[in-house]
Amino acid sequence: MASWSASRKPFLIVVEVLHTIKDYLRGELMKVLMDEKAIGRALTRIAHEIIEKNKGVEDVVILGIKTRGVPLANRIVKRIKSFEGVDVPVGTVDITFYRDDLQKKSLSPTINNPLDFDVAGKTIVLVDDVIYTGRTCRAAIDAVMDAGRPQKVQFASLIDRGHRELPLIPDYVGKNLPTSKNEVVHVKLQEVDGEDTVQII
Repeated sequence: MASWSASRKPFLIVVEVLHTIKDYLRGELMKVLMDEKAIGRALTRIAHEIIEKNKGVEDVVILGIKTRGVPLANRIVKRIKSFEGVDVPVGTVDITFYRDDLQKKSLSPTINNPLDFDVAGKTIVLVDDVIYTGRTCRAAIDAVMDAGRPQKVQFASLIDRGHRELPLIPDYVGKNLPTSKNEVVHVKLQEVDGEDTVQII
C-alpha cells in the first residue's frame, strides 16, 4: 500500500505543475480592463449623460438587453433616481442568437419577448454590456419599433469594441476598446457572475 502511494507521488506532482502552468497562462492571457470601481464610474457618467442629453428624464424608458444589459439598466436607473429623485421605467428585451452565430456573423438574433407596454412618444434607451457587430442593437430596435412609435431610440453600452457590420453608433459608451476580431471581451457583473470586471482574452 505504501509503495503504491509512493508511486503516485510523481504523477501528482506533474498534475500540480500542470495546474500551476494553466493558471499562470490564464492570468497572462486575460487582461483586466475595468474593475468594480471603473464600471461604477462609467455607469455614473452614462446616467449623467442620459439626463443631460434628454434635458431631464421625462418620458425616458430604459430597456436592458438580456442578459447583462438588464442589471446594467437597473444600475443606471438607480443612479438617475439618486440624481433626479425620479423613478424611470425600466424593462427587458430578450434577444437570443442562433447557436452558431459566433461562426456565422451574417445570421440575425431572434427576439423572444415582444414588449408589452406602450413606447409611443417615449425616449427609449437600450442598454447592453458590449456592442460589437451591431446586430443585437438592431434586433432590439426592431423589438421597440414593433411595440409602437417612440419619439427617440438611444443606445448605451458599457463597452464598444468596434468591428461594426451595421451603421450604428452608441449614444453613450462606458469605454471604447479597440480589439481584434480574434480577441474575446468578457463582462462580468455581480448580479450574474458574482463579480464586477471587464476582461479581454
